[in-house]
Amino acid sequence: MLAILTGNGLNAQQKIRKAVFIIVDGIPADVIEKSPVKNMQSIAAVGGYSRIVVGGKPKSYYETPTISAVGYNTVLTGTWSNKHNVWDNDIAEPNYNYPTIFTLLKKAQPEKKIGIYSTWIDNRLKLVGEGLPQTGVTKFDFVSDGYDIDTITYPHDQKSMYIHWIDEKVAEDAAKSILNDAPDLSWVYLEYTDDMGHRYGDSPEFNQAIEYADGQVGRIWKAIQERQKNFNEEWMIVITTDHGRDAETGKNHGGQSDREKSGWMITNYPKLNDRFISGRGMHTDIMPGIVSFMQIPVPEDVRREIDGVSFAGPVSISDASVSYDSVSRRAVVTWTALEPSGKVKILVSTTNNKKTGGKDEYKLLKEVRLRDEQCNLNLSSIPSSFYKIVLEAEHNTVNYWITK
Repeated sequence: MLAILTGNGLNAQQKIRKAVFIIVDGIPADVIEKSPVKNMQSIAAVGGYSRIVVGGKPKSYYETPTISAVGYNTVLTGTWSNKHNVWDNDIAEPNYNYPTIFTLLKKAQPEKKIGIYSTWIDNRLKLVGEGLPQTGVTKFDFVSDGYDIDTITYPHDQKSMYIHWIDEKVAEDAAKSILNDAPDLSWVYLEYTDDMGHRYGDSPEFNQAIEYADGQVGRIWKAIQERQKNFNEEWMIVITTDHGRDAETGKNHGGQSDREKSGWMITNYPKLNDRFISGRGMHTDIMPGIVSFMQIPVPEDVRREIDGVSFAGPVSISDASVSYDSVSRRAVVTWTALEPSGKVKILVSTTNNKKTGGKDEYKLLKEVRLRDEQCNLNLSSIPSSFYKIVLEAEHNTVNYWITK
């Protein structure tokens, strides 16, 4: 547990913890870093800013398209596409066996309130899966979305200004709801930046859209500050993007180029760990970071599948990797130790029953010193064409798959 003294001398654990994350669509790190985003900069001044990698590792089993809905679900679940199964904006068959942070919160603490403020109705109905049996009938308490299909209020113009006005409405609704309703966990989605990127690429129009988004973030941040001033609450705000853009024109995305993978994250949270500060963060880190801050209970089977490492609070281990010789069935497991002492348990499963809602049985192979940062495994006694390697340390768990 963290013990953080706030400005008025109260222990933060005595305060009610609430969080809101904002996805501002399609802004590469190099662009946000040179934009005059005074509101986001003021939030970063309280907490921090760091680049993060989106889209997984190229040519690996967890390579993930740098596409919008894919990125949203990576943030929501803390997993890559090989698990959450969203590969494009069609959102054809999301795998709800890898739950979103909203489902985790509602299952553990059903009295908690959740909010969503978004252009796309699919964010609520398909990604989070509101009302579906597979998600435990997760139900939002506060909703502002679906404006993209309201062509009466927001007639679709050729320059897509209607999306800007929808973002204005979404941000206004989010700020009012945070101020008056104070949901425990909220998601705000702003789209206009991506529309301008697709239309104009790197351009004054794209830059203007980013300034609009910063103003919208500022309204939400002001509401949070009012809540913290007048109520016994501690709020975490996280702002991120879902993907970068191509280096040639700035109009496209979806691939694995450095600029398409150049994500970023801003937060007001002041106690950022070395994972965040080092700049080695990943898109998948956002979900476990919010989970850690809000102290949301996570079942063991879910925890072992999360691909990210929390940016908030103590963490023990990151960056698991495996080098495997399929002939000898020997593997070298490596990791980065984020603490100088402690142990790490190496567990192995040869099944992927989690994918279909089942249970994977793990065998403890070794327990070694965390600071060793590697160990050798002999897997010849458990022959398989597939292995899940899970590394469990004191404060967190990481995983890696051997797929062939």
